[in-house]
Amino acid sequence: MTTTQTISQELINKFTSKTATIGVVGLGYVGLPLAVEKAKAGFTVIGFDIQEEKVRMVNDGENYIGDVVQEDLEALVATEKLTATADYCFIRDVDAVAICVPTPLDIYKQPNMQYVESSAKAIAAHITPGTLVVLESTTYPGTTEELIKPILEEAGLIIGKDVFLAYSPERVDPGNKQFNTKNTPKVVGGVTEECTKVAASMYRAVLDGDIHEVSSPSVAEMEKLLENTFRNINIALANEMAILCHKMDIDVWEVIDAAATKPYGFMPFYPGPGLGGHCIPIDPWYLTWKAREYNYHTKLIETAGEINDSMPDFVVQRCSEILNQQAKALKGSKILVLGVAYKKDIDDYRESPVLPILERLTDAGADWKVSDPHIPNFKLNGEIIQTVRLTEDMLIEADLVLIATNHSEFQYEMIQKLSKAILDTRNALDNAQRNYYKL
Repeated sequence: MTTTQTISQELINKFTSKTATIGVVGLGYVGLPLAVEKAKAGFTVIGFDIQEEKVRMVNDGENYIGDVVQEDLEALVATEKLTATADYCFIRDVDAVAICVPTPLDIYKQPNMQYVESSAKAIAAHITPGTLVVLESTTYPGTTEELIKPILEEAGLIIGKDVFLAYSPERVDPGNKQFNTKNTPKVVGGVTEECTKVAASMYRAVLDGDIHEVSSPSVAEMEKLLENTFRNINIALANEMAILCHKMDIDVWEVIDAAATKPYGFMPFYPGPGLGGHCIPIDPWYLTWKAREYNYHTKLIETAGEINDSMPDFVVQRCSEILNQQAKALKGSKILVLGVAYKKDIDDYRESPVLPILERLTDAGADWKVSDPHIPNFKLNGEIIQTVRLTEDMLIEADLVLIATNHSEFQYEMIQKLSKAILDTRNALDNAQRNYYKL
């Protein structure tokens, strides 16, 4: 057995015996659930985050992520299986570290890699030989080998010998009751075969889902973008069908449900007010940006993005049309918006399409309020907006009720009974009421 194989086998043995200490950089929607699952599996876990408030909350056992069970976090902190820190010097104490930091777009829809780069540099400054580094943040193909690998090598480390480097894309679907971090299959691609082997062994010791090994980090990075681009494009098709069906006075949801009866060759996607969340609205643009390096124009991806980005305008147009039927202008009308979260029954409003809808309603002079049982306040153009508790009086007073997010907590029978007019962008209600309109 070579020296490299000896080092990798020692690391694999630590994962198998669950004696390894694992670090997680970035304690957000991806990082905290992953840290909790690793600690629940029996590992000692150190979470790293530059936000002192997150560090404090984790160390106090205070949960702030919907997919984490409060009791689990409290128990792990109490038994010291999970701790958090903002001091990256403790990277020296871990056997493996996962990078789960944000990868946003800039104003030109180009990847902003500052968080990945700064995390890699902080890790390189304190890492010890025999450590596994895995990038989980969604990014463009080539990031692991073109950005992180050189940073580690500049620290004098040999990839595949001193440290093991891999990419394994996060798969988090907030609010999903069936699939979570624990049971969702995981894709892993290492820079070398030993890197893949070591990374896969860690995930097999933590997760219940299948661990699918691929030949390189680039394959793993590309497959993640394919997953979300697939959804982006199919949602764009559903949205375009919704616009066309509206013009033709056809119920698009009935059309989709009918098509979904076909047992092969069709998968139902549904329209809505636009895309939200960190993944689907953003990830395809990584691919579009990277494609330019190869002198290729991703026409289908960009067209889908344009369709999805136009949905907030379509929603506001529909609001104007509905109010016009009541001899009212959008300007000065009272609009009650139900939901600001980007999807049902979660407290996440990142990239929510409701935000641009509210901006357009403001520009049009509408008088709007937002009710969301999961989100007490949200930020819009730098201003903190308080949401309101839904009441009968609010429904009666509103000229139009806009169902933007179909939370289960909303009392839909009351909404149907008391509202003057309803625009339902999520197919949350039945068609029974007069002055009820679908997207």
